[in-house]
Amino acid sequence: MMTWGTRRPARTLGALASVAALALTVGCEARAVEGAGTDPGPQRPSEAGSHLSVDTGWDDPKPDTDAERRAPSQPEPASGSRTPAPADAKPGGDSPRPHTPAPAASAPAKPSPAAPATTAPPPDPSAPVLAEGAQGSAVREVQARLLQLRLFERNPTGYYGTITSTAVRSFQGSRGLAASGTTDAATWRTLRAQTRKPTAMELDPPTSLPLAVPDPRCTTGRALCVSKKSRTLAWMVNGRVVSAMDVRFGTEYTPTREGTFKVDFKSRDHHSTLYDTPMPYAMFFSGGQAVHYSADFAAAGYNGGSHGCVNVRDKEKVAKLFDAVKPGDKVIVYS
Repeated sequence: MMTWGTRRPARTLGALASVAALALTVGCEARAVEGAGTDPGPQRPSEAGSHLSVDTGWDDPKPDTDAERRAPSQPEPASGSRTPAPADAKPGGDSPRPHTPAPAASAPAKPSPAAPATTAPPPDPSAPVLAEGAQGSAVREVQARLLQLRLFERNPTGYYGTITSTAVRSFQGSRGLAASGTTDAATWRTLRAQTRKPTAMELDPPTSLPLAVPDPRCTTGRALCVSKKSRTLAWMVNGRVVSAMDVRFGTEYTPTREGTFKVDFKSRDHHSTLYDTPMPYAMFFSGGQAVHYSADFAAAGYNGGSHGCVNVRDKEKVAKLFDAVKPGDKVIVYS
């Protein structure tokens, strides 16, 4: 085994120097091949969860040209000179092993751009919006707006029946629209343009029919203002309506008397001895005639009539009214 201090023949030393130079050249070239054309470089970012890729305008990275250059060949050492060992050479003169490149990772595939969003076509102006059989808040609004134009002669019910379709047909005919009775887009647009937005009270009123214009006798003091025309009772204080409710009256043979009266007395759990029928929350104003709750009115509606009294079908409302009214308050019954 030779040492670095041992004299070698010139030919032997020259051969060893060539081998060392070749080892250095091979190792650098391997590293250059590893870095050239395999580094994916900075990728174009995309938003997580987004259907659209984000294009930053970056170009694809180019290979590192410096890494592609080969290292210059080592000069042939002069005969008889010592060749220094490489920095990472093992003691004893063994040359370093050539560097083996690691397998390059493949670049991730770029996300494909999503299809462009499509714009929905404009609505057909003749497409039906509301028709007979429809129910709900939209129907109430149509009815309330028609009521403003005096084309719908009752308060909103939320049901689109024959009365509503007739009112819509009348509106369409007077505005040059197709008189179908169906509220299509063109009818709805025209109706909204010619009316104001209904109030909450107008959309959900306390009575089936609109309150009648109050009789002048009702506009002062405290008064039960009873209209036979609108079949309503309005409790008014100093000209302001405090509450309102549906009422019905006596039949042809037992009519409710009209005029100016006052509350004579009240009876919370009254029972008629003449007709053997309950009359809760009774407020008597003309002999045996009184304003009171009627279970028959609540069940049968306007298919029946009273014996002359003013029947109320909303028990909760008449109970509150009973507590508010005092003996001596006015009762005005008018047509």
